[in-house]
Amino acid sequence: MAKTVHKNEMSFLDHLEDLRWHIIRALIAVVVCAIIAFMFKGFIFDVILLGPKHSTFPTYEILCNLSKVLGLDQSFCFEELPFRIQSRKVAAQFSAHMWTSVTAGFIVAFPYIIYQVWCFVSPGLYSGEKRSAKWFIFITSFLFFLGVLFGYYIISPLSIRFLGSYQVSSEVFNDFDLESYIGLVKTSALASGVMFELPVIIYFLAKWGLVTPEFLKVNRKYALVLILILSAIITPPDIASQFIVSIPVVVLYEISIMITKIIYKKQRKTQLK
Repeated sequence: MAKTVHKNEMSFLDHLEDLRWHIIRALIAVVVCAIIAFMFKGFIFDVILLGPKHSTFPTYEILCNLSKVLGLDQSFCFEELPFRIQSRKVAAQFSAHMWTSVTAGFIVAFPYIIYQVWCFVSPGLYSGEKRSAKWFIFITSFLFFLGVLFGYYIISPLSIRFLGSYQVSSEVFNDFDLESYIGLVKTSALASGVMFELPVIIYFLAKWGLVTPEFLKVNRKYALVLILILSAIITPPDIASQFIVSIPVVVLYEISIMITKIIYKKQRKTQLK
């Protein structure tokens, strides 16, 4: 099956110009979404960003009810977290508003960004591979959004609950800076979004022959250690939180092994023909 190419072969400068326009389109999408997010300041800050600060946050309520049913420690059953959020710089709130809007714009525009990436690389692909564009965009976007939700509803509240109530002395009160608090929530969400793209990354590495099912199986134990280390870095230093975070990553790793098996079988069949 032949590759689909342009009528006239593009030079290196033409490729750069094409890439520039794809980047511009993606940036325009981010800016438009960021402007819309900028106008919904109350919802983004009061409901989304400051949501994990309140005891009514869904994660706390679920863990509280679960701990009661199982007869475990009820540390997630509380009325108020013992910390305050403050802004100590003149332009801190405006800066937080602006950059949070940009982050929200990037998250919302992510499917379109992936679409632009596909548009740039698709001319060099086989026609059969080009027909997979819709699935690639959907799966990549789905995994990213799933990771963002996991980071927001799992990692963020676990981290905020632990760090917000941690005190070295009763004489020291937690007054968190606005940028520090927002940075924790944004980093947790975005890092998880990228982490959940593991199957997509493994897919392309397998297509390029850089990863095989045997390689992933042999190195499974090392991958599990890295996953636990990563979980320890992005979560509070307690076993339960690390276990909760590591579960979906382990599942994604096993899915990646299945993906490489499928790709490897298809490549073997193609070579035998």
